[in-house]
Amino acid sequence: MILIGAAVFAVIGALGAFTIAFRRSQQAAARRRPEGGPSAETLRADRSMAGVRVAPAPVVVSEPEPEPEAEPEPEPAGEPEPEPVGVRLVEVQRVIEVSPEEAGVTRRQFFNRAMNAGFFAFLGLMGMGSLSMFWPKISGGFGSDVDAGSVGDLQSQTVTPDGSVAPVFVPEARAYVVPAPDQLSDQFEGMPIAAGGLMALFQRCVHLGCRVPWCATSVGFECPCHGSKYNVIGEYFDGPAPRNLDRFAVEVQGDRFIIKTGTILETPRAQALSVNYPQGPSCIGAVADAGEH
Repeated sequence: MILIGAAVFAVIGALGAFTIAFRRSQQAAARRRPEGGPSAETLRADRSMAGVRVAPAPVVVSEPEPEPEAEPEPEPAGEPEPEPVGVRLVEVQRVIEVSPEEAGVTRRQFFNRAMNAGFFAFLGLMGMGSLSMFWPKISGGFGSDVDAGSVGDLQSQTVTPDGSVAPVFVPEARAYVVPAPDQLSDQFEGMPIAAGGLMALFQRCVHLGCRVPWCATSVGFECPCHGSKYNVIGEYFDGPAPRNLDRFAVEVQGDRFIIKTGTILETPRAQALSVNYPQGPSCIGAVADAGEH
């Protein structure tokens, strides 16, 4: 909507500039014509007579009466009589210089200004489009604080009635919400990784960034790309992963579980697992066995 509004504003501005330039040129033409001068119809009639030659009217010269005392001297024989002198009309065109204010905007100036205005309007639209793409989101979405839901609802969803764990995936936060153990290992001391008995694990494998799915049989996370394995709270167990799963800082606001996706916490491989793993067959091994058969 911003781009469409800017484009409409640029078109309206160009039309306004054209109207102002046209009116100024008409006013300048009216000021250049002297008061009481020929009208537009007379000027058009004069232009229609271009190329027509008008013969000059004969000039009548009155001869003075001869004086009785003076007798004309006889002209020498053989000299031709001089021809009568005619009148020659010369048309003189006067050029009157006017100031730029009186002349107004010329056609070339108008088109140059219109092209510049269109070019800068295009740059402005491109700039606004680029800013809208690269400007960070100030609220909502990944990178900000995400409300994952009620703490009570999440606690009942992550632990089923039979006592098994079922992580809740929050797409907006790209995180798995899992139950936190009663006692955390020393490597998590001082980190805001647990609140309301819950933790939020980043879905990305720390090896090459594949999404790590949940394996219900082994009660852990197993990467299908290169075989890295983690227990239910994301502690490293096996594979090429260099550290534990990354996790987000969390807090409880009222009864809401807030995941701070702008704060990612990294921890090294655990010396001792806080939660036992594996607790059953591996999902990666089951897929590999099915492929062989």
